[in-house]
Amino acid sequence: MVSINPKSPILVTGGAGYIASWIIRYLLEDGKTVHATVRKLSEHGKIEHLLDLQKQYPNQLKFFEADLLQARSFHEAMKGAELVIHTASPFFISGIKDAQKQLIEPALEGTRNVLQTVNETSSVKRVVLTSSVAAILGDNIDSLSVPNHTFTEEHWNTTSSLTNQPYSYSKTVAEREAWEIVNKQNRWDLLTINPSFVMGPSLSKRLDATSVDFMRNMLKGAFRPGVPNTRMGFVDVRDVAKAHVLAGFRAEAKGRHILSNQVLPMLGAADILRAHYGKRFPLPTGNLPKFLVYLIGPFFGLNWSYTEKNVDQPLEIDHSYSVKDLGLEYRPLSETFVDHAEQLLAMKLI
Repeated sequence: MVSINPKSPILVTGGAGYIASWIIRYLLEDGKTVHATVRKLSEHGKIEHLLDLQKQYPNQLKFFEADLLQARSFHEAMKGAELVIHTASPFFISGIKDAQKQLIEPALEGTRNVLQTVNETSSVKRVVLTSSVAAILGDNIDSLSVPNHTFTEEHWNTTSSLTNQPYSYSKTVAEREAWEIVNKQNRWDLLTINPSFVMGPSLSKRLDATSVDFMRNMLKGAFRPGVPNTRMGFVDVRDVAKAHVLAGFRAEAKGRHILSNQVLPMLGAADILRAHYGKRFPLPTGNLPKFLVYLIGPFFGLNWSYTEKNVDQPLEIDHSYSVKDLGLEYRPLSETFVDHAEQLLAMKLI
């Protein structure tokens, strides 16, 4: 049981990120004081939405520069904090040239640096870490080895590596490292949030998010000829953010938490959008045969190994612990997808 003083500052790392921005907004709305780390305060374009929140909630939001790969980079931001929400970690699955430097080192070393600072900051009582369903499973084919093809928090990704699903590997090694570090002491506890594919409206206008790419490609017709028959877990960014806040302040909460509203085939996302928009957008209406995915998939960043292990494979994800332990209520995915599309339209990003 951990009780957090609501008047102490809360550190949110990676403050300009997709999930972190919503976490910060909810904390500010609750009257909390937030210390947010960003890589460079001079990059106003990346933190414009946070600067707006700072004006809206005066004296509640303070910024600090911090670098995941720089030791002691988070000391100043963590002073006086009882709760640390560590979201900072790279998220991209295409265009990877050096997985070790682009993904593994920032995720692993960043986690080590932040948690080492936690060990050195006596005020900290709890850390909430943004992990991923990718730390639970690597490819859909992994579901053949679990009961009812269904993953729960007891499962760990054992199939990803530096060369196979390196993003998933980065999340796995980072979370394992976090549990190793927390188990060597008894002053603070650790909870992890393990979301599936996060969708929903962004608070920023940035286009460098994988979720934004997915929605823009869907609405602009990149998938019009058809999509691979790949099952995916989807969850709303606002639900993920609220889960972090609940995890931080529910004294009895503990452990890992899968955040995944529903598992759908990719075509299911298009069907939800079509139910709302009709023929307004050139959405896909069918699945591509697997042999065709083998042929054209590489042009979309899908190698043969990915196709073999994910297309036409089963997948189910159990989110019941997040409901039981955090009291989380999931919003309908129709709201998630439509709100995401409307945000992109309003910002003229489509």
